[in-house]
Amino acid sequence: MDGETTGRLFYLVLLLLAVGGYVIVEFRHRMGQTLRTAAAWGLIFVGVMAGYGLWNDLKTDLAPQQMISEAGEIVIPRAEDGHYYITLAVNGTEVEFMADTGATNMVLSQDDARRLGIDLDSLVYLGRAQTANGTVATARVLLPQVELGPYRDTDFAAWVNQGEMEMSLLGMEYLSLYRVEIAGDRMILRR
Repeated sequence: MDGETTGRLFYLVLLLLAVGGYVIVEFRHRMGQTLRTAAAWGLIFVGVMAGYGLWNDLKTDLAPQQMISEAGEIVIPRAEDGHYYITLAVNGTEVEFMADTGATNMVLSQDDARRLGIDLDSLVYLGRAQTANGTVATARVLLPQVELGPYRDTDFAAWVNQGEMEMSLLGMEYLSLYRVEIAGDRMILRR
């Protein structure tokens, strides 16, 4: 441990001794009741922490996900933030995209490109794209296989963004392969 960590640990032990000493002196005649109350609050705290830890698992189970209708339509629900998120299988790896009708191409974030096995150091960033954050450099890649539900496309061109992106974008080059309908809070893709 370094000096800063030791100092913090010493401070926390000192604080715990001060608070613990106060509790013992103040509640010495009602120690049983105090311990029951402390145990109840401890269980509440553990329950809140467990709920927080499981929230991502619960959220995906409770939130509507994209689905394929019997007619072969891909139905994507609108997320709480107003966007449509579409999960594609790219070379067998699931990648979540934000549908962006204002974007021309499929644009991969560097994290997603890395997950797909694309060597970022070997890319040549010759392309330029105008974004809300200004001009960014892009590199063209060819994706051997892109799947959405029952539909499969091969050798699909995408661009890896050299700038920071929270997630990959699915632009009109891919979306135009489908008839896109937005009805209420759903995006429906048909071929």
